Amino acid sequence: MAPEDPDGLKVIGAIVTGVAGLFILTGFYMINPNEAAAIQLFGAYKGTDRNEGLRWVLPWLTRSKIAVRANNVISEKIKVNDARGNPIEMAAQVVWRVTDTAQALYDVDDYREFVTAQIEAAVRAIGSRYPYDDIEHLEVTLRGNHEEVGAELRLALIERLQVAGITVDECGLTHLAYAPEIAGAMLRRQQAEAVIAARAKLVEGAVSMVELALTQLSEKDVVHLDDERRAAMVSNLMVVLCSERDTTPVVNAGSLY
Repeated sequence: MAPEDPDGLKVIGAIVTGVAGLFILTGFYMINPNEAAAIQLFGAYKGTDRNEGLRWVLPWLTRSKIAVRANNVISEKIKVNDARGNPIEMAAQVVWRVTDTAQALYDVDDYREFVTAQIEAAVRAIGSRYPYDDIEHLEVTLRGNHEEVGAELRLALIERLQVAGITVDECGLTHLAYAPEIAGAMLRRQQAEAVIAARAKLVEGAVSMVELALTQLSEKDVVHLDDERRAAMVSNLMVVLCSERDTTPVVNAGSLY
């Protein structure tokens, strides 16, 4: 029987030790705070590791890291036709995060691009559902109901991003304006509507004041007015109350007739 070669045994031992050390080292990986690792075995998903720190698995298990921290995105300004067909510009701010790492990694091609595309689609859908403004405040509008529109936009995004394992914590509109080509015309329309509304309120108040004045004059028996004098008094009071300029009174020292 041939004697054993000590040098050959040392070489074999060194090789075995090196292979074993490499085997062990390749199984180590690090998970940072708000980070997770999806574990796969030969292409089959085996679970998600969310424990922070230095971790170790069998080397043939592959690890795909993904951040689960909150992400803040401000979308680009896009042009949308509102419920009345007016072109407007809109942009939204969205805070989102990954809740299901497997869906984010394997159910969509690129989950970040998917989020960007779905934000634009949701903003377009919400923008076309409501009018930009309503001077009479009779319906939900994009400009006058920020909280309601933001809540509906968040629900729409959650539904759209559910397939990618992503949820939305907060969202809202950051930019809302008429498109440049109609901004001037719509501004003049808003000014006209505001003037009409103010005039209507002014006339309503003036009628109430005239009615109150005539009622008190009659009840307190201050003066007796026939129909012609009553009409003249109403006309004078309406001119005084509704005029945009200061009125100059004319003192009548004699009889009306």
